Amino acid sequence: MSEPAMKLIVSQLGARMHYAVPRMLHAQGRLQRFYTDICATKGWPKLLRAVPGGVMPTALRRLTGRVPFAVPESAVVTFPSVGVGFGMRRARAKTPTEQTEAHLWAGRELSRRLVRHVQSNGLGAAGGVYGFSGECLEALVAMRASGLKTVVEQIVAPKLILDRLVLEEEERFPGWSAVSAFDGLSQDYAAREREEWATADLVVCGSGFVRDGVIASGVAPARCVVVPYGVDMHEGGEPRRRAPGPLRVLTVGGVGLRKGAPYVLEAARRLGARAEFRMVGACDVVGPARAALADAVTLTGAVPRTEIAAHYAWADVFLLPSICEGSATVIYEALAAGLPVVTTPNAGSVVRDGVDGYVVPIRDVDAIEAALAAFAADAGLYERCSLNARERAREFDLPAYGRRLVEAIDGAPAAAHSVPLAAAV
Repeated sequence: MSEPAMKLIVSQLGARMHYAVPRMLHAQGRLQRFYTDICATKGWPKLLRAVPGGVMPTALRRLTGRVPFAVPESAVVTFPSVGVGFGMRRARAKTPTEQTEAHLWAGRELSRRLVRHVQSNGLGAAGGVYGFSGECLEALVAMRASGLKTVVEQIVAPKLILDRLVLEEEERFPGWSAVSAFDGLSQDYAAREREEWATADLVVCGSGFVRDGVIASGVAPARCVVVPYGVDMHEGGEPRRRAPGPLRVLTVGGVGLRKGAPYVLEAARRLGARAEFRMVGACDVVGPARAALADAVTLTGAVPRTEIAAHYAWADVFLLPSICEGSATVIYEALAAGLPVVTTPNAGSVVRDGVDGYVVPIRDVDAIEAALAAFAADAGLYERCSLNARERAREFDLPAYGRRLVEAIDGAPAAAHSVPLAAAV
């Protein structure tokens, strides 16, 4: 008889990817316990779901949407004061340094409280712990000391790489951002990342771009694995066909330097009447740059997640010329909607160049223009890429993501030593 599959403790701030990791692990019978800061199914936040949304502030309405669907309430442990404290600190943060300070505080608090809860309540059947970069160091240290397998997911390129790329954009496009991207705590955050990598048996990366950054930062390649993400899939309708008129180009995500907003603007200017551009997301661009962007592109601002599908339905093509990502989930969603995608290697996507769209070098407006112009001019190319996009997306639904993740975790070597938990913290 084979040994029972190893169960995992998951630690996560916020509702990242709609709680995909704990949801998937629970669906496979692999979740022991899920620790998070605050959600709408535990404690006093649960009462908010009975309050009419129209009478609540925006922050509380957003909290009611934090629901880890299909994860039993008995498996969830929350620390609401961490969530409230984190939210207050982020609301007060005016600079990248202050934002990083808030994230460091919340990551340490969540991790330390997890350890104290395990000390009081035991590990149950857990044989491993899964955390996210920047927020799980103390938990990894304590669980590894107790003999558990330790896994950290690097959710974006390492901090020093991310900051360097964004600062380069700031030099290229002065005046686009109201606040400098300089982060006085960048080295502190990077040091925490390095300690997490050193403590983990496995570093999970959403893309080859992230893995390359982790390896370049000193982690052995054998300890890094790429596990592409997945999204909830809905059956598509008829294959897309380009309607007469301008090519409708959609970008979803924060509108700013990291997502490549200057390159969207230049592409819109070059294509002129051949294309119509829409950017969905909170806009961080200011001054004359914002005015120029708004003149060439429709800026919707942030919209509720329930409205995003309508924007995918409007579009012909999805454009994300990001400078730095982990593995942008909006690209998976765009593929699932049958949208050919134009993006960069740094977006960490699963797009196949010339098959589901085009992968162009970062900062290359000529390549972006050529790709979009090709879709505008060639209906056959458009329809082939649209069909391929939908087929590609079927390889990256949540069940497939869960299977890839579990295979990677099970394939990693376990911690080689064990001491009592109380002695490790």
